[in-house]
Amino acid sequence: MKFHKTAETLTKGAKTLPQKFYTQSEILNQEYKKIFHNNWICIGRDSDLINKGQYITIQLGSESVIVLKSEKDKIKAFFNVCRHRGTRICNQSKGSFSKTIQCPYHGWTYDLNGKLVGSPHMDTVNDFNKINYPLFPIETKEWKGFLFINLSETPENFNEIFKPIDNLLDSWELHKLRIVEQKRYTVNCNWKLIIQNYCECYHCPMIHPQLAEIHNYLGGENNLYSGPFLGGYMNFNSDKESITPSGKYCCPPIKSVKGQDLHRVYYYSLFPNMLLSLHPEYVMYHTVWPRGTDKCTVNCSWLFLDQSTKSHKKSIYESIDFWDKTNKQDWNICEYSQLGINSKKYSPAPYSGQESLLAAYDEYYLDQMD
Repeated sequence: MKFHKTAETLTKGAKTLPQKFYTQSEILNQEYKKIFHNNWICIGRDSDLINKGQYITIQLGSESVIVLKSEKDKIKAFFNVCRHRGTRICNQSKGSFSKTIQCPYHGWTYDLNGKLVGSPHMDTVNDFNKINYPLFPIETKEWKGFLFINLSETPENFNEIFKPIDNLLDSWELHKLRIVEQKRYTVNCNWKLIIQNYCECYHCPMIHPQLAEIHNYLGGENNLYSGPFLGGYMNFNSDKESITPSGKYCCPPIKSVKGQDLHRVYYYSLFPNMLLSLHPEYVMYHTVWPRGTDKCTVNCSWLFLDQSTKSHKKSIYESIDFWDKTNKQDWNICEYSQLGINSKKYSPAPYSGQESLLAAYDEYYLDQMD
């Protein structure tokens, strides 16, 4: 797949989005329905659910989802809605079911595959059959150690959608990596500002002076510059090896990462809300979740090979701290962006040649929003 300099793929005349896309609740409601309820959404790693009955819940606008490890050691997902009176079944963000899932209202009970197995006093109801009232299922997919869900009634084929990016990531052996650290941030800005900020390094000399010492903001090229997946690489400066406080590897590189990839970091955004950063020796990923027109949650995780974490713990955590500080620099400027966009004087302005991926993201986003 051919790489192009960022400025070479800028859509002619591309401008920033109008104010309403960052401030209006009507737009946010449409985003939930047309984007978050209609696309494959990364919700974490398969290691988040290890034991039978272990679950997490995901909130996407008006929809709540239960994702759990089922009896056959498979991942299952269901709408968090009892089939009796529609009560929300589970109100915890995570936990463990024993052998069943029980609604707290009238005690309707489901097995871990969603089948209704208990319905008190319904035996007197004519023609009632428990088989007709399972929990509503949601499509799931495990991909390279990541978990995805799709709330659509007719979800698009995952393998077809992800084909453009699938083989690009093989060298990092993502399925073998394990989470060393996770951090959750609350940021007072529209969720799209986080994605857009990630898709450019135009701001790096101003906002990230330490990061700018490691790679030049003009030193990157993109091989994905339209559609749901966007990004490419940035070369490290000649005396640097990776994004760490020292600029040296924090642990040995992943063995299958070779050649030029040992001198690059790859940044990819996966529509709508996943960010994937691939270093020679580790991987960082973010998921971004709307919590209002001007508030979002960002989850960040750092993935390493098990053998690296045992013998290089100190330098690994120093690298995590480096990115944590860099994250916070980004969140801070995104909050200032939100404050400015809220002004009556904000209006769309041209994107620079270093912001072609933002223009591409906006184009795909608007297409999804019709």
